[in-house]
Amino acid sequence: MESQDLINHMTHRRKGQLFVPLIVFTPNENYIVAVYQGSLSTYDIIIRYRQKIKNNKWSNIRTPKHIHWAVDILTKLYANRELTQQFLDFLIGVWNETAAIKTEEARTEALNIDLLLNHHKQEIERYNELDDYGEYSIEFLILLAKLLMIMEKTNYEGAYMFGNLLHILREGQDIYSIISTASLSRH
Repeated sequence: MESQDLINHMTHRRKGQLFVPLIVFTPNENYIVAVYQGSLSTYDIIIRYRQKIKNNKWSNIRTPKHIHWAVDILTKLYANRELTQQFLDFLIGVWNETAAIKTEEARTEALNIDLLLNHHKQEIERYNELDDYGEYSIEFLILLAKLLMIMEKTNYEGAYMFGNLLHILREGQDIYSIISTASLSRH
């Protein structure tokens, strides 16, 4: 799809309000990810996506939740613990480097596809074996994780939810702790 077609495909109404994406990404042919202006702060973002489903049709517009992300990582952990833990180590490093958006220039830079995804082509190749397990591709997970990190840190610089989830998954804590932490998120 062309850029304007992607924007149109991700534009929607909710409770009478029209939502037009600030930017749309296609990490691969199975996902469309859109970023919208949020309402919590000037630079707040909201993330939505569509996934290709049966018969090459697209799902309804969905809101990613930490719990969806965590369940997929758990599936990958059970299939290939060592490689998934390495992937989590990579994401913990990304979490530590991610900063809050405080200016329009910073938002434009943060939402640049080259910085969000193309910059991590080597990691996508390194961990692509994990695509065989769970629902989501590594490419989609990296993009989604980075956007969730940006969103969380922009709304509260002392944010810890996503970072905690990464550490709990990496440490292999019990399923109850993982699901509880992932379920606390409001996005």
